[in-house]
Amino acid sequence: MCYLEFFLYIRALFLWEKRTLPSYLGPSATQLVFLFILIVTNSLTLFAILLLLVRNMWVVGANVTTIEGWEIERHATLVRRSKVLGGFLDGPDGIKVRIVRHEFPYDIGIFQNIQQALGANPLAWLWPFAATPTNTSGLHFETNGFESPGTSWPPPDPDRMPRRIRNIDPQHPFTYNDDAISDQDHVQAFKQRQQVDYRRFTAGHSVFVRRTPFGERYENQILDRSEINRATPPDSSRTAGEEAWMNSEGERLQDFGVDEDTEFYDGEDDIPLSQLLLSKRQAARPDD
Repeated sequence: MCYLEFFLYIRALFLWEKRTLPSYLGPSATQLVFLFILIVTNSLTLFAILLLLVRNMWVVGANVTTIEGWEIERHATLVRRSKVLGGFLDGPDGIKVRIVRHEFPYDIGIFQNIQQALGANPLAWLWPFAATPTNTSGLHFETNGFESPGTSWPPPDPDRMPRRIRNIDPQHPFTYNDDAISDQDHVQAFKQRQQVDYRRFTAGHSVFVRRTPFGERYENQILDRSEINRATPPDSSRTAGEEAWMNSEGERLQDFGVDEDTEFYDGEDDIPLSQLLLSKRQAARPDD
């Protein structure tokens, strides 16, 4: 197609140089239309093929396929997220997954990559009928040795981890962790959660406390996660507030994928005006 583009360019240049001559000395309108269509079609096709050639050369030199390139970008995104959240990301069933940067293991050097894909003979690289390099096994490939032998690729992704399969009996009254503890333990845990809910509800009737701004709560969350990484007990104030609400099964909105830090908004819009006025009067009243 480069050869055809060269001859089309010669003809187009000749017509451009003779553009001041009378029209009856040049080609007909039909010939000009077909020449224009050929130039546009061949140029666009040649440009697309050149892009594909550059892409394939990069793939061969880096030994990275398109899907592997997506995996590398996905892993880089997880690493950036984990740096903000203390090195851990939330996985299924409430587990914490530690994210560590992994190097792509199959990039063994540009010359070794080309030799592995095209062979060791440079003269055969341009021969379309050359034999494909043999591979005794399609499951084992040479690695660069940057990571330990037991490291797998792609690295763990919390968003792709499967959830634990629970054997739930629909006839059983308790369907949450029914295989972990007995029925008596379920009842005792339910009563404890009732007591916690009762204390929380009764403590919030008299005084309304404004929530901490989002920026301060986010900084406290980062500090708490860094304390967890250092094996120190986290700050108990992190569990306070409306984000720490739990249902009767002890589940929080965070367990269902809701971002609790951004789901709730600062302000007193949901509190009735009469209760706000009453609470402000009680706060302004001097202690007896």
